[in-house]
Amino acid sequence: MLSTNDARSSVADVPERPVALVLGAGLADDGEPATLLSRRLDIAAELYDREKVRAVLVSGDNSHEGYNETDAMRDHLVEAGIPAAKVVGDYAGFSTWDSCARAKEVFGVDAATVVTQEFHLPRAVRLCRAAGIDTAGVGDASGGVRTIATVYGYTREVPAAFKAALDTAFTPDPRFLGPREPGIDDALARPD
Repeated sequence: MLSTNDARSSVADVPERPVALVLGAGLADDGEPATLLSRRLDIAAELYDREKVRAVLVSGDNSHEGYNETDAMRDHLVEAGIPAAKVVGDYAGFSTWDSCARAKEVFGVDAATVVTQEFHLPRAVRLCRAAGIDTAGVGDASGGVRTIATVYGYTREVPAAFKAALDTAFTPDPRFLGPREPGIDDALARPD
């Protein structure tokens, strides 16, 4: 995934893109975003505050009753001060590939800054590019906060890279493709 080095930046240095794509990372037992996810969301809020993005697409899991990652992500961003009309939810972001492919095919995202942890960022940027999105990326350095989870994340990336290679080669449809949704277009059309 070294081919994505040119697309990975800090919040201060990332080029402007219309949309931040925040990938899900799980909920705590209380239904709030888990630590790694809340750190991703805080980066997205900072990107919005610095006018690096004009809308945020949160992509998470909503596959069973009582678990709604997407709404928890949206609520976190609204509480952080992003207008609700600027936050759009993708409820079928079951994998990184699904999130990237749906961002392009369902939400019409052509350019985005993908936000995740540093260990996941090379794969996320590569998959979003393979889906046809002009992608920059900002990663959270989570090692000092969640050391074990971060080490696990780096370890998990080894086999995940093989699946990503297959996804980029064959570009399968996501688990749920669905019809075109205007949420991002509407968010970008609204004044800030």
